[in-house]
Amino acid sequence: MATPVEETMATPIEDKMATPVEEEMTTPIQDKMATPDEDKMETPDEEKTLALTQYEDKTATPYENNEVAIPEAQPNKRRKKKSIVWEHFTIETVSAGCRRACCNQCKQSFAYSTGAKVAGTSHLKRHIAKGTCPALLRNQNNSQSSPYTPSPRGGSSSNPPKRRYRTPSTPQIMFDPDRCRHEIARMIIMHDYPLHMVEHPGFVAFVQNLQPRFNMVSFNTVQGDCVATYLMEKQSLTKFIEGIPGRVCLTLDVWTSSQSVGYVFITGHFIDADWKLHRRLLNVVMEPYPDSDTVLSHAVAVCLHDWSLESKLFSITYDRPLSEAALANLRPLIPIKNPHILNGQLLVGNCIARTLSSIATEVLAAGEDTVKKIRDSVKYVKTSESHEEKFLELKNQLQVPSERTLSLDDQTQWNTTYEMLVAASELKEVFSCLDTSDSDYKHAPSLEDWKQVDTLCTYLKLIFDAANILTTTSNPTAVTFFHEVWRIQTELVRTITSEDPFISSLTKVMQDRIEKYWKNCSLALATAVVMDPRFKMKLVEFSFNKIYGEEAPTFIKIVDDGIHELFHEYLTLPLPLTPTYADDGTGGANVKTEDSQGGTLLTDNGLTDFDMYIMETTSQQMKSELDQYLDESLLPRVHEFDVLGWWKLNKMKYPTLSKMARDILSIPVSTVPSESVFDTVAKEMDQYRSSLRPETVEALICAKDWMQHGSAEAPNNALVRMEY
Repeated sequence: MATPVEETMATPIEDKMATPVEEEMTTPIQDKMATPDEDKMETPDEEKTLALTQYEDKTATPYENNEVAIPEAQPNKRRKKKSIVWEHFTIETVSAGCRRACCNQCKQSFAYSTGAKVAGTSHLKRHIAKGTCPALLRNQNNSQSSPYTPSPRGGSSSNPPKRRYRTPSTPQIMFDPDRCRHEIARMIIMHDYPLHMVEHPGFVAFVQNLQPRFNMVSFNTVQGDCVATYLMEKQSLTKFIEGIPGRVCLTLDVWTSSQSVGYVFITGHFIDADWKLHRRLLNVVMEPYPDSDTVLSHAVAVCLHDWSLESKLFSITYDRPLSEAALANLRPLIPIKNPHILNGQLLVGNCIARTLSSIATEVLAAGEDTVKKIRDSVKYVKTSESHEEKFLELKNQLQVPSERTLSLDDQTQWNTTYEMLVAASELKEVFSCLDTSDSDYKHAPSLEDWKQVDTLCTYLKLIFDAANILTTTSNPTAVTFFHEVWRIQTELVRTITSEDPFISSLTKVMQDRIEKYWKNCSLALATAVVMDPRFKMKLVEFSFNKIYGEEAPTFIKIVDDGIHELFHEYLTLPLPLTPTYADDGTGGANVKTEDSQGGTLLTDNGLTDFDMYIMETTSQQMKSELDQYLDESLLPRVHEFDVLGWWKLNKMKYPTLSKMARDILSIPVSTVPSESVFDTVAKEMDQYRSSLRPETVEALICAKDWMQHGSAEAPNNALVRMEY
């Protein structure tokens, strides 16, 4: 406890430890005469003089420690305490004449006496300002704000004292230039802003008006901040991936650029310990020769080394046809004993989104002239308000029931062309009569054109419905697309014999494309179907018999042999404890069972003879987990069935098979994000990003993906400063 003399003889060093946001208390008369300079901090000498004066003048009104002392006889006239400490402390009466200040955050109690020169508020301020309150530190970390930050008194022209603006209902937010830099970097990453925006005069002026004390960073500085943000996010994601119990599947998507270099986007797909499927962009690798046979294998090798996944890779899905040389370069990267399981399809597969887009492009090309006529008619209506008014008026007169609205298509997104054709087809009666009410409309499609439009819409719908699953389902599975591809193929087989030459040629082109995909991927898709307890091998047998006819048994055997061989490979992997109680490393392996009556702990001790007895009395033809699973009856086909949730519940029953199912069910069918499913052209890196360093491009794109998934929380510490 400080004595009055100690308090009045406070040194400048002690003053420097006080919080810069400390509000000064004046007498009532001084209050009325306060000037704008009142906010300025007093010097140490001024404070010492004021303290000595108050100590010597004991008859004066005792204004000490920012508190107005009022005689106890007049409690109703007590002025509200103005010291900032009372936002963090509450006065508690311990006994008559004895009161203590209790911290609202950590509940510690401190001596406090009103109207005296001892046990005032100075030690209460130090409790908060020096960071000794643990609860307040936790709140600062959570809210990313700092109510108290010690700094030297007075400040300087280059580092002026920090001021606090507060209202009774809002916390105190300190100006933090490092936090501002961090948020600028995150803003640039999240919204794809150019790094050079920090040097744009308009943005610089805008920030200076918001906070004149913030020194705007340069291009090199913000580039370093963005890379630092990427590294912090990557550290968090690395820990997350290290903790997954299964393997990782990769998808490869190659972007082009105006500079003829390529960028390989590598995305990891994996299932965590809670049986949730995750998708994260891992790398963006710049490749100077994107058409070479080694481009994908080099990019994958970089990714595996970067994330230490050499022993955890399970499958690769790519976005374009590959040569045999390219496939031969990829296969050694997958650590499976037999790379030719399922004819090698389990290791490398085609992107279903790219396949469907290529089919749609060929369908639209087959009716190119008709599509152009429809586009011109729609353009005529939509590019003029008067034309559109006449069109709608005629639609109302003809009482056409369609609720669709016309819209021009984006020729880089084939679904917009399909939707334009569907809307025009439903409004063809209006188009056919439009020339009678609008003499300027002279290019109405003929009846034959409308017939061809209907045919195009019929076959595009098959493709559209399948592709739309990729945009409406958060995690589209191989099980779903096994059925979709089989459905498309069955429908095409039925119509390929049509007498209409246009339909016959159209379906032949579609069938060639879908059969090629089916040949390359059907076995891998079928393996995922087997891991769905609603279908197992039954759906595979049914579908293959429909497609292959007499050759079906051969392909069914390939699937059956493949899953058994893969299962035997998983049997060689170490399992915790016994198979019955094995878990995936999340804690289930340490389960102890205690007898409720005797309290005897059931362990392996003393049960060795029992295990021998079981082996001697059990048939030699004991079924494996896989055979037991396949022999059990199918589950009802519930529409919203959660196959991953089912395996999570049954991982105790099938400890080895569940590990295999975890990896198989994480195989992705598409290499592109949902917004690119309908693209008809390859993605191209914009000119600005192509001009940046490859490391910076990777940092910007990957960090954005991780922020969207919330893979790492925003750190409270200052950024690692990196200059380029």
